[in-house]
Amino acid sequence: MPKQQISTKKGAAPGGAYSQGLKVGEFVFVSGQGPFDPETGQMVGETIEEQTARTLENIKAILEAAGATMADVVKVSAHLSDLGMFDRYNKVYARYFPDPKPTRTTVGSQLPQTMLVEIDAIAYIGKK
Repeated sequence: MPKQQISTKKGAAPGGAYSQGLKVGEFVFVSGQGPFDPETGQMVGETIEEQTARTLENIKAILEAAGATMADVVKVSAHLSDLGMFDRYNKVYARYFPDPKPTRTTVGSQLPQTMLVEIDAIAYIGKK
């Protein structure tokens, strides 16, 4: 099955050797996104709430470039620099996904710089 690269200036540019997203068949895979401003490339937000919102806006932009929405997301993996911030992160996260919410794994991770969160997603855009 061929891979189609997804790229948009409305989402943060890759900071390494990876694609923002790939469309493969009826699925869209969004690489791990962080709280980076798409225009400046700079990390934004000092709180988990600000960083989670910016990260999810990046994911939303990449999904839209692939013809998908947050409602199409079926699986999310999230990395928090401190699991003590889970409740605050979760409140912002919940606003971005309609019911039924995607399946999710959230783990504590060592993240670069002052990043508090990184999130990736998989969306299904097949039969609706």
